[in-house]
Amino acid sequence: MKKALVLLIVIMMLVPFVVIAGGQQEQGQKSEKIVVDVMAYGDNSNQEGVSWKRIVEAFEKQNPNIDIDDEMLYDEAYHQKVVARLAAGDVPDMAYMGADARWGAPWKEADQQWDHREYLDPMYDRDLIPAMGPNGEIYEIPLGTSNITTVLYMNEDLVKSLGFSAPETYEDMVAMVPAARQAGLDVVTIDGADGWAWGSCLMSAVIARMSGDRNWVSKAVAGENKFNDPAMLKTLEFVQQMVEDGVITEKSVLVDYGANTSKYNNGEALFMVQGQWVAGAIENPDVKAATQLMAWPELPGQKDGVEGSVAAAIQVGYGLTKNGASDPAVRDAALKFLNYFYSEPESTQRLRDGAIVAPILKGYDVPEDIEPIVKRKVELAQTAMNTEVIDAFLTGAPNDALNSGAQKIVAGQATPQEVADQVEKLVRQ
Repeated sequence: MKKALVLLIVIMMLVPFVVIAGGQQEQGQKSEKIVVDVMAYGDNSNQEGVSWKRIVEAFEKQNPNIDIDDEMLYDEAYHQKVVARLAAGDVPDMAYMGADARWGAPWKEADQQWDHREYLDPMYDRDLIPAMGPNGEIYEIPLGTSNITTVLYMNEDLVKSLGFSAPETYEDMVAMVPAARQAGLDVVTIDGADGWAWGSCLMSAVIARMSGDRNWVSKAVAGENKFNDPAMLKTLEFVQQMVEDGVITEKSVLVDYGANTSKYNNGEALFMVQGQWVAGAIENPDVKAATQLMAWPELPGQKDGVEGSVAAAIQVGYGLTKNGASDPAVRDAALKFLNYFYSEPESTQRLRDGAIVAPILKGYDVPEDIEPIVKRKVELAQTAMNTEVIDAFLTGAPNDALNSGAQKIVAGQATPQEVADQVEKLVRQ
């Protein structure tokens, strides 16, 4: 009897510990972290990587139940790892991606593009996020408005000093040639030694103007248009015409990126052709203050409906994959992080160094201390019609042939028809 009583007392003494232990285990299960597997872009030596790590750390501190498990790589190493992981079926929940051939194709081929539209927070300005799929899908949240590649930079003071004003037509630019030559100035400088500049920074704007179709390039790659049809032929002929008119010089094929920027920065050219990112590289205070960022004026043979347009590539950004969105808990945690990331000053104010054109946040006001040249860039981004950038769709040998072909046309080594025929042949091989 005494033994039974002692045993009962021992059992009753143990019950609270069992209950407490069970309760602790249940509580631990409830507080288990939600892990979001992310492929991030950057490294520890650049601002993008440093900002990413700081933002992740701050977010995790505020949200201890979420673990942003990131693998951060930069440049070609990132692209190689994307291909390797997708090939192995090791799909991250979220990644740095885009919607073009370089940044979007691997995710498309792996069927991992996920439409964010239904889940986009009202904090984003939907009018500044372009459609990325055939039905208006949004596969990633861009870091900023589309990346304008065909900006015409104008030194307004220099143009006025020769007795001219901002050109409304290409003929207005031609009229500046005699006075510019007499003053020892170029009318338009372009880094023609860099093949990509002809396609990205010039012809991408011209082909849309000559065809009247904002999406001519992607349609041509798909076979709906041909790269030797009248629109592309007129684009290549315009390059030739610019040389003949003296608007650009045949010596431009010897000018590289740095020399192009320096020529404009030193007040040796009325206009410069480059992408929006060069705004941050204009250091001469007088030139910077006088610089206007504009779309190309009306071109000879231009079609209706594309007036004042600029070519712009959809900005890269972070997006969920189908794999990550398939788990509601992971999806919601990832979206919560993205909203935090995109609202952080380190993300929104990357327009200071040209990393983005302008944030896509609704009602975003440009900080008062931002330089006027950057404010002008934001204004152009928010008002100009966007058309496709050639190398966002045309890649490899055909794109190389188009860019080098423009160089040959400028140097008098090939005709527009020869270049157009070669590009079309390579595209269909």
